[in-house]
Formats: sequence, C-alpha cells, structure tokens
Amino acid sequence: MRRGSAALSLGLLVLVGAFATGSFAKNKDKSLPPYIINAHTVSVMIDPDAGVSVDDPRANEVARKDVETALQNWGRFMPVVSPNADLVVVIRKGHAKMVDDTVVGPPPNNRPGVIIPTNSGVSVGAQHGTPTGGMGSGVPDASSQSSTPHTQMEVGAVDDSFLVYDGSMKDPLNSSPGWRYIARDGLHSHNVPAVEEFRKAVTAADKAAAAKNP
Repeated sequence: MRRGSAALSLGLLVLVGAFATGSFAKNKDKSLPPYIINAHTVSVMIDPDAGVSVDDPRANEVARKDVETALQNWGRFMPVVSPNADLVVVIRKGHAKMVDDTVVGPPPNNRPGVIIPTNSGVSVGAQHGTPTGGMGSGVPDASSQSSTPHTQMEVGAVDDSFLVYDGSMKDPLNSSPGWRYIARDGLHSHNVPAVEEFRKAVTAADKAAAAKNP
C-alpha cells in the first residue's frame, strides 16, 4: 500500500512537472480551421467579462487599438467595426496581480463606426446607424451587460489573451476558439506579440495546405 501510494505521488509530481516545464510534445499539426484561412474581415472586441483596471483604466481600449493597427499593417485581414465580420478576435489585458479589483461599467464594445487607417495607427470614424446584435454578430448586446458601474474581483487573469472565433456563428463566444494566444505581455503595445504569433500560425497553415495540395 505504501509503495502504491508513493508511486502514485511520484506520478502526480512528474505529471505536474511536465505541465510546468512544457515537456509534453507540441502538436505538430499546423492546420487551422478553414474559416480562419478563408476570412477577409476581422472585428476586434474586448472580452465582455473584463473589468476596467483601477490602475490602468484604458488598458483594454489601448490594446484593442494596438491589435487593430497590427492587423491593418499585416494586411491579411481587414479590421472592421461590423456585425458581419468573418472573424471575431476577443482580447483581454492581464493584471499585474493574481487578485485585482476592477470596475464593471457600460459595455466596452459599443463604438459605432468604421476603421480608418492613420499614420499613427487606426481610428474609428462615425457611421450612420449603430451595429446591433448579440454575440453572433461580434457585437455584444448592450442589454446583456449592466450600465451601472460596480466593482468586481478578478482572480488569476495575469496573462494577456487573444482568442479567434468564427464570426459567422450565431454565438461565437460560446464556441471554442479556432486559435488562441495567452501569454504575459501578449498584447504589448506597438509590437503586439499575439498578432505576430497569429501571423506565423496562418503562414504555417498556408504552407501546410500548399504542401498537401501542390
């Protein structure tokens, strides 16, 4: 019994160590869902569940603009503020602390307009009418979120996240993302490592598809 318990404990330690060191073999499959490869437009939105950091209230808004600028500079997908984008990218800035107080206020994705390239990045210009719809349109329904500011506790959200969903689905955020990148400073301003890693993944997928169908 003692030997069995010791073996089980050792096995669990090895398993935890493997996760911690990343010693498991990486998935060598470089394919991506067809909806990513065939996409032309992308809508970038802030995670509806993300609160506003007390220390950096505009962190998620700045990150969204940085992501849109990086995507615009890449040129593979066109960033749009539209309920009909091919892809929905959901971003969220991490916090410096494992447990952090944040403020929940009006929905962060209500910004009717169009993406306008500028010398310093991109800006959002006004358009007639307001994009409406639920998650399926890539634009959250304002009625689903409280407009009265209140505090909430966010636990464990120390890494930045960049999740890519199928914009053609009715509720894309309720499905599994087709690609994800979660890392410390993944949405770092200007260089935006998440977009660079996404570009590498798309490039690798293009090459893998070309090799299968020369």
